[in-house]
Amino acid sequence: MRVGSRSLPAVFPKPPCNVRALHQSRSFLGIGTGIHNLRSSPILSETVVNRLGLRTQGRQLSLRVTRHRPFDPRFFSNNAAPVELPVLSPPPVAGWLIFSSVLVFAVIVVGGVTRLTESGLSITEWKPITGILPPLSESQWNEEFDKYKATPEFKLLNHSINLSEFKDIFYMEWGHRVLGRLTGIAFVLPLTYFALRKRLTASLPRSLAGMAVLIGLQGALGWYMVKSGLEDSLMDTPGAVPRVSQYRLAAHLGTAFVLYAGMLGTGIAALYDWRYATKGTWGGLKGNAAQWKTILENPLVKRFTRYSKALTALVFLTALSGAFVAGLDAGLLYNEFPLMGGRLAPPSDELFSTAYCKATDKSDLWWRNVFENPITVQFDHRCLAITTYAATAYMFMMTRRPALRAALPPLARRMATAAFAMANVQVLLGISTLLYLVPVPLAAVHQAGSVMLLTTMVQLLVALRRPGAAARAWRQALQARNGKH
Repeated sequence: MRVGSRSLPAVFPKPPCNVRALHQSRSFLGIGTGIHNLRSSPILSETVVNRLGLRTQGRQLSLRVTRHRPFDPRFFSNNAAPVELPVLSPPPVAGWLIFSSVLVFAVIVVGGVTRLTESGLSITEWKPITGILPPLSESQWNEEFDKYKATPEFKLLNHSINLSEFKDIFYMEWGHRVLGRLTGIAFVLPLTYFALRKRLTASLPRSLAGMAVLIGLQGALGWYMVKSGLEDSLMDTPGAVPRVSQYRLAAHLGTAFVLYAGMLGTGIAALYDWRYATKGTWGGLKGNAAQWKTILENPLVKRFTRYSKALTALVFLTALSGAFVAGLDAGLLYNEFPLMGGRLAPPSDELFSTAYCKATDKSDLWWRNVFENPITVQFDHRCLAITTYAATAYMFMMTRRPALRAALPPLARRMATAAFAMANVQVLLGISTLLYLVPVPLAAVHQAGSVMLLTTMVQLLVALRRPGAAARAWRQALQARNGKH
């Protein structure tokens, strides 16, 4: 066989080693049923992208049409000039992160029920490893019950409960702790696997490692919170009620919210990046990179994005104030709405009582009432909730304006509508919980509702996010190839 002035052998010699093994580290970009021979690397040169499908350094780029799914490892032919591309996380990574966020959501809900049923102080020790098993014999149960009998909660509130009733509250707290451990395992093991298999986009390992550390710290913070309700000093404080510190409860719940939002947002972003790279879809639209750039550079969209970020922070702050309401049992006061004792606000001497001051000069009057006075805490939560609802309603109305509606991607409009709908549900749940004196089912659903409202805001922010660098690189390579073939 002759090509130009060169002769080629009729039969090519067999390679001296396993060619597939030499190129297992290379990643490929799938195009329908075809695949580019492309190799993973941190940077994609625009010049190289422009020459995809043409000649690279004087050699013809080798294309191999196969029927394998995208990004499967394949080998190059001897004359191939591989194009270097960054690693792009596949859908299993996104699925794992979203599943992890669902587990965190479950932990938050179970933790809320544990608090509402006053079960959180039933386990008086923290045993991260051996504590995964509950008492298995009658003697072990009696031993745990004896430990509980030494706590202020038993002596002041539950001195009449029997072993059977103790088992009920014990299992509630035990289930919350075990679910937290399972969440940690379900996050760390796949993280290790994906990291070793190099399936994580360059921006992910550091943030995901931070989440893993935060999960461990969350367990320690949970015990730190429980320990505050087991202190013997409560027995010496007149009128003291055995309960955990509202500060530690807020820190514990706030950390869980951060974990949830981080896992969910990262997972959804990874999924959207994959769809953009392989299908060219972004924000409910399908098109080239210029479209999302034009949308995100629109002044109206920029202003809406800033507003959405501020509203997300407000949603988080409102949920955090709810932790103070729960920690101080403030929901059992002023069980009416919208008034408080027939007024829009309680009397000033109730809102800022000197009884909560500890400084001799009363310099701590303001902040101690804000965080330690149940009446002030409930009033603050009401104000934040009303503000959040009004801000969400305004955001929804913004999306109905013709100019902004035409500029926003469809997915962002849908998420804004979902956020407003969830805000309505959450307000109704909050008012019902207050009017009916905090029944456990309603209060638990109300706490879950705060997570769902945060969920809609996280999805909205991801919908307004530009595709990641790796996704843009793969998309450019795909467009360059399609332009030639």
